Amino acid sequence: MIGIDFGLGAIEQELWRLLFVMTRIGAALLAAPFFGAASVPVQLRVAIAGTIAVLVCAWTPVQAPDALLSLQGILIVAGEVLVGLALGFILQILFAAPVIAAEVISGTMGLSMAVSNDPATGERSTALGQYFTIILVLIFLSLGAHLQFLSLVVESYQVFPPGETWLGAERIHHVAEFGGKMFALAVAIALPVVMILLIVQFVTGVLSRSAPSLNLFALGLPAGVLAGIAALITAAPLLFEQLIDLSYVAVTDSASLLIR
Repeated sequence: MIGIDFGLGAIEQELWRLLFVMTRIGAALLAAPFFGAASVPVQLRVAIAGTIAVLVCAWTPVQAPDALLSLQGILIVAGEVLVGLALGFILQILFAAPVIAAEVISGTMGLSMAVSNDPATGERSTALGQYFTIILVLIFLSLGAHLQFLSLVVESYQVFPPGETWLGAERIHHVAEFGGKMFALAVAIALPVVMILLIVQFVTGVLSRSAPSLNLFALGLPAGVLAGIAALITAAPLLFEQLIDLSYVAVTDSASLLIR
């Protein structure tokens, strides 16, 4: 028995089954960078999770535990949450790479003071960080990677059926390793622009040293901003390719969690 009986018979059992399936899907959507954004209403996330849960219930023989409110049932629900959060967290980690790259570029350009509230996270972010995030989201959606992510969530019920959702130390360590990949991707994204800005700052320092009458701050800040904008425009095709690769890597790495 589930533990609570409303006297609805078979309909009640199907309702508990639907809510149980929504647990993993809702956790994945909450941790994912696009679906879990602060600007996405909670009602919309619940509606998406419910819609996918209806399909999962129709396609897979997933059943809710007999004693859902018992200790064993709560542990099974916790395992469902763990799998969902792990799938979405991998995507969240890799989506942070452009934001870190934008922080480095903004600091080098002298635009670190140009910050505003990020609608995706609710935290303060630089203007370049929001620019990179918007481009990544558009590329991610245009490639259909969000559909692949949702298919991975559905596929996880075949790999990790309810009651067998403990990831183990090896998979948890596998998830933690993506932090290093995030910083490597951030360095690769920021490197072309930062190298150009480094050259501009070196030239500006040589000029100010050769002609002490020149004001380093009055000359260096405008030169850095203009050089940074020119470098961003020049490196835009490379940035698009890097973000396309990042979208592919994000989905591939999320799928690697489902490999037995």
